[in-house]
Amino acid sequence: MDKAISTNSTLICEKGDTGSAESQICYLTDQVSKLTSHLKSHSKDYSSQRGLWKLLGRRKRLLIHSSKKDPTLYDNIISNLGIRRLKRRRFQFIEIQFYRS
Repeated sequence: MDKAISTNSTLICEKGDTGSAESQICYLTDQVSKLTSHLKSHSKDYSSQRGLWKLLGRRKRLLIHSSKKDPTLYDNIISNLGIRRLKRRRFQFIEIQFYRS
């Protein structure tokens, strides 16, 4: 965690704070960048591709959580780490009516 914190020191990531969503996003972004550079030279390493997809999914879930919890902190994380914004999800709830025949 120290490497991720030192490379992304612009975030509010403290050395002892390893459990918060912000520091985990910081760490996962560092891991994602390492794996993408590895996969550029080893394009057929499918187990690393799967690991990358799992890391991206975990980071996405944490970003969704932080966007709901504190939108200003989410904007700060996105701008400092250079991550794309999440796509807006629109849930439409359809009311289902049961008819008796």
